[in-house]
Amino acid sequence: MSCPRCGFLYNCICDAEPQLSCQARFILLTHPKELNKDTNTGELMLRTLPNCQRYTWDRVNPPSALLEELRAAHNQPWLLFPCDDQHPAATYQQAEGKIPLFILLDATWQEARKMVRKSPWLAQLPRLSLAPASMSAYQLRRNQQTGNLCTCEAGIALLDILGESAQAAQLSLYFQAFIDTFHADKSGHARQL
Repeated sequence: MSCPRCGFLYNCICDAEPQLSCQARFILLTHPKELNKDTNTGELMLRTLPNCQRYTWDRVNPPSALLEELRAAHNQPWLLFPCDDQHPAATYQQAEGKIPLFILLDATWQEARKMVRKSPWLAQLPRLSLAPASMSAYQLRRNQQTGNLCTCEAGIALLDILGESAQAAQLSLYFQAFIDTFHADKSGHARQL
């Protein structure tokens, strides 16, 4: 029987799961197709970051609770998404007395582009773009584009931007345990250490 928390059958990684703390909030705006994928790394953030939550994206009915959070005076919302000519990248700077609220599109890149294009309310948010210093370690899906990060790697990068390097390092180790274990577990055998 699979572990109810990490989902692995032969190689439970729950002992590698850190308990992180960060004042910033992380919102995973998840495409419905991602909700049951065992390759979804947003789950790693949900398990470890106490101020991380998920909303399911809907083109017609945006999550009303999320819209309220974006309007709340105490929040400083940011959309983590590549900039373009119409939406230049903003430089992250925390506003005094406000809680950073990062919106991460938890989807494939094709789905994420569609989510932004079909959600005008997202276009109103300042965009924060990442410039990854290294290649993505995520190789669990086909048709991945060079230079793009998976959801958990984006969360790690945000923690670094916030100056939470110890938290970023712990989440990175957990992410690596997930990556190292995934193929062995799915093929039905224990991981070789």
